[in-house]
Amino acid sequence: MIKRLLLLFLLVITGLATCFSQNGEIKFDEFDLDNGLHVILQQDQTTPNIVISVMYHVGSKNENPEMTGFAHFFEHLMFEGTANIPRHEYDKYVSRAGGELNANTSVDRTYYFELLPSNQLALGLWLESERMLHARVDSIGIKTQKDVVIQEKKQSYDNRPYGQILPESMKHAFTKHPYRWITIGNEEHIRNAKDEDFVNFYKEFYVPNNAVLTICGDFKTEEARKLVKDYFAEIPKGTMKIYRPHIIEPEKTAEVRDTVFDNIQLPAIIEAYHIPAMGTHDFYAVDMLATLLTDGKSSRMYKSMVDEKQLALQMMAFPMPYEDPGLTLTFGIPNVGVELPKLEKAMEEQIAMVRDSLITEREFQKLRNKMENDLVSSNATIERRAENLATAYTYFKDTKKINQELDKYLSVTREDIQNVAKKYFVPKNRVVLYYLPKAKN
Repeated sequence: MIKRLLLLFLLVITGLATCFSQNGEIKFDEFDLDNGLHVILQQDQTTPNIVISVMYHVGSKNENPEMTGFAHFFEHLMFEGTANIPRHEYDKYVSRAGGELNANTSVDRTYYFELLPSNQLALGLWLESERMLHARVDSIGIKTQKDVVIQEKKQSYDNRPYGQILPESMKHAFTKHPYRWITIGNEEHIRNAKDEDFVNFYKEFYVPNNAVLTICGDFKTEEARKLVKDYFAEIPKGTMKIYRPHIIEPEKTAEVRDTVFDNIQLPAIIEAYHIPAMGTHDFYAVDMLATLLTDGKSSRMYKSMVDEKQLALQMMAFPMPYEDPGLTLTFGIPNVGVELPKLEKAMEEQIAMVRDSLITEREFQKLRNKMENDLVSSNATIERRAENLATAYTYFKDTKKINQELDKYLSVTREDIQNVAKKYFVPKNRVVLYYLPKAKN
């Protein structure tokens, strides 16, 4: 028994050695096909599985303001089938092979992936090449998915308690930038869009020169390269000009304040602060500041406002990792009998403490340890690693950034955290929403 456990341990260590270099960096290969498709290969032989993923550089910010929700719509439509895959059969190929598949859309990109046994690499590549070249963008699928997306909007946003927090925050915070609408889009835009509108969107964005193909897991490099070329090399490069908005949101000079009524029982307060884009030095400092304030029961806001003063039932702060400058949302639900102005005052006091003085060395070291642990965890599985590799290339055209994240966080100083609190977490740079229950009839 001991010998078998030792052998298993050695096999795992050997597999990890092929995945990470001696200094802990993730090892990968990458190349481009002539049609512009960027390919990333990352071997990990610790388990007999593979992830095949395609990230398209299209999100809700690439949409026409009068036709929103298209990127998210295609997240659904691309499962309808292809010219060679019968309608509603796409996912069955994966499930029959013992795998899983899914997709997600953000404001900046759309991501599709399959997790399969390692002997099913060809299947995964065929499936993704099919939807890149032959997706069914026809009247039957479009009508079906219109109903699906509209129903999802009702369930996830319109009829869900606190479901309007993100839409309301974004539309109050942004006046020019397309981040002002969320990925689900406008129901009427989807309902009224014509079939050719969707066909044109597909032809513009779902092309090899706007995509990153990532293979992560247990595979042979030469076989993977050959299969990638077999399935993707003949897909034509997109010929339409890909829309990349270069809209800069005007600098904020005054606080935006409003009241929103919804079908909720407990009120809430939302403070949305404008922050810099993902990948900038200040973004890493903002992320650490948000962690300091609300991440865990020992965080400043939670400890003070939930445990000690019992002003709040819940406190959260999370920066949105967007390709362009975005927001940090700070969210609080007051305790019974606590008025929102009192909770807002306590939130501001906690942020003012960071603006006015450096955090302690003990807090700073705890933050650094937390960031290091989170980064290691974020790359621990082939599923997460495949997405992180694709994101690094899609946003920055530099896959090596996946190995620079820890250094970026560790380069943040206590002074940097104080400086971003002074620069971004100030009243003139925020939206404040009082989120209140609708009056009962």
